[in-house]
Amino acid sequence: MRALAACRTSALGGQLFYCTECRREQFVAHSCRNRHCPQCQGAQAVDWLEKQEAALLPVPYFHLVFTVPHALNGLIRQNRWALFKLLFSAASQTLLKFGEQRLKAQLGITAVLHTWSQTLLDHYHLHCIVTGGGVALDGRHWVHSPAHYLFPVRALSRMFRGKFLAGLKALFDAGELEFHGQIEALAPPANFASLLREAASPEWVVYAKRPFAGPKQVLAYLSRYTSPTA
Repeated sequence: MRALAACRTSALGGQLFYCTECRREQFVAHSCRNRHCPQCQGAQAVDWLEKQEAALLPVPYFHLVFTVPHALNGLIRQNRWALFKLLFSAASQTLLKFGEQRLKAQLGITAVLHTWSQTLLDHYHLHCIVTGGGVALDGRHWVHSPAHYLFPVRALSRMFRGKFLAGLKALFDAGELEFHGQIEALAPPANFASLLREAASPEWVVYAKRPFAGPKQVLAYLSRYTSPTA
């Protein structure tokens, strides 16, 4: 509450701007950047939440999280745009493929990227809210999934790992990745291949459960991260 009350006041300091033409000074106070503050992009989060809630269907939803291993943190840090796109693509293609193969249906997916852990260290993962079933591939009816189970997480993680690493190699072969500073040594093909083997060795983490309080609870949690507040 103290942070919200002090937001955009002199209590938090600020910046003084001076115009050399009109010789006018203007003080702009700092914002508190608290994620609960209505002045600090909280309104955008509320708008996003309302739109997502309006699109919810009267079906069960599942909460899934796809996590990239920390061995790739340095590479992702320097190639955010390309590898964030790859993360969205690999996770969504995995879910859609499982829906086609196991349910003969097209799932509905809402995905939100998280890039840090609770300690604000690099931790790249994608939260997905997924419909419990989907529209049949022929488009004629709805196919329901089991009420408390969607897909096996180990099978999901292995397909996700394969799609992400295949996409990563394709980006490298196309010369679309950058290597500077601490990861410059990964630029040679042999060293990059070694990184891929290291990343492929462990099981990748995919978390899946049905939200006990329904999808609105998960959407409310994710909405706090849809605007750059941290």
